[in-house]
Amino acid sequence: MKITGINVRQVEVPLIEPFRISLGVITHSKSAIVSVETDEGLVGYGEGAPGILITGETLAGTAECIRAFERDLIGVDPTDLEKVYWILDRAAAHAPCGKTAIDMACYDLLGKKAGLPVYKLLGGNQNYMDTDITVGIDAPEVMAEKAKKHVEAGFDTIKTKVGTSFDEDIARIKAIREAVGDDVKIRIDANQAWNAKEAVRLIERLNEYDLELVEQPVAYHDIAGLEYVTKHSIVPIMSDESCFNSKDALRLVERRAVDYLNIKLMKCGGIREALKINAICEAAGIECMLGCMAEESNLGITAAASLGAATKNITRADLDATFSLTDLPFKGGMYVQNTKSLVLPEEPGFGFIGFED
Repeated sequence: MKITGINVRQVEVPLIEPFRISLGVITHSKSAIVSVETDEGLVGYGEGAPGILITGETLAGTAECIRAFERDLIGVDPTDLEKVYWILDRAAAHAPCGKTAIDMACYDLLGKKAGLPVYKLLGGNQNYMDTDITVGIDAPEVMAEKAKKHVEAGFDTIKTKVGTSFDEDIARIKAIREAVGDDVKIRIDANQAWNAKEAVRLIERLNEYDLELVEQPVAYHDIAGLEYVTKHSIVPIMSDESCFNSKDALRLVERRAVDYLNIKLMKCGGIREALKINAICEAAGIECMLGCMAEESNLGITAAASLGAATKNITRADLDATFSLTDLPFKGGMYVQNTKSLVLPEEPGFGFIGFED
């Protein structure tokens, strides 16, 4: 099988409502959706959903990067995943979202060629992944009401964004805990909002409301600060923006700078790199969570859920992007069962079908 062409379409879908984190506000899902065509008539689909607040990439830049990749990929067997990985690595220094789109499409083609769903190709531990749901930054009473509605709908884990001021963050978590009761897990994400010492003080205070974990409390580059927080906090600490790729993961693991690690396909460049990150963490006894960009559609979520379902060391998921979209322009992929369970289709590949139009 050989690649004969790569098409890319830029898609923007409004969110149901603006989503605020400490780094800024997100209003739309923006993704470059690719179709990798082959000489055997099989087509693989993938998505690059750039989150400019996290990766610094734009939709136009991601689409152009994918077009540049096409020049080096024509005539290559897309199921030669190692070859494709290094072609992409040589073609662009970073560009994780563009790489993810191609990587995802190649895994889709591998599954179709093998006649197996991707989650089975990746390990087949189970065929679903339970996700939390995220509450963006807002007034405490608004966040509490949203969290309560999510729990009433069937979610048992709330992830909430924080990172404006001590008093505001304490009020938010207090209100959410009172609204959802004692049996619901609450994990918080500061998106780099604090320095190390204030993070330790605030986490201790916030843990009066029983936190499961704290994600990315300090600036992405402050590994020493992340290590300090992890060593001085009784609440487990998770990295996100501090880990883009397997090299970052190795650095964090060597320093025991985190208790958990958040993997995002759009951040690391695809499934192949995500597998490396998870392997490093598994060897070190560090569990992983699969996260997503707010900009992703059901394509990216399906690929991430396939990886999470397949591998035992990935024990948590924050794959809730599709719950915030006004529309799903692409058909197929995972489907939701019992509110929180992302169930993978049994069709070969990712089970993608195509655009609605």
